[in-house]
Amino acid sequence: MPLRPLVLLSLFSLLVACSSDAPQPPTPGPAPQQAQKKARESANLGPLPAHQRELSGTLQGIPDGAEVELALLVIDDKDRPQQLLASSNLIGTNQALPFHLRFNPESFPAGARVELRGRASQSGQLILHLPSQRIYQPTTQALGQLQFVKAP
Repeated sequence: MPLRPLVLLSLFSLLVACSSDAPQPPTPGPAPQQAQKKARESANLGPLPAHQRELSGTLQGIPDGAEVELALLVIDDKDRPQQLLASSNLIGTNQALPFHLRFNPESFPAGARVELRGRASQSGQLILHLPSQRIYQPTTQALGQLQFVKAP
């Protein structure tokens, strides 16, 4: 095959490729919108599977738009987190905020100290925290109303 038609075909292909609009990179939305989407996904979990357990209740004192993180943690003798058993993210509404935190009871260590901890932040700054709630058994539990307090 002669070289000239091959060069013309390559040049034409290059022109066609360059003439199309370049795809615009997706512009990241504000962090609160991403956090709200994540919070909605964690709130719509559906029915509880038979192999999981759940902690539930309501969180009090969360301002509107605050990002709330809840974590079920294994804690060592020096009050340091050693293992994450479950976590959830929510967005404050300035009202009682219901939560459901699912975990696998088989990962619940026997004899270890397990606590539910939480924190709330706005604009990346810690504003509130949840006093540690000790969880003694790997069962489904309703914890009732939990009050967040100002972070030190």
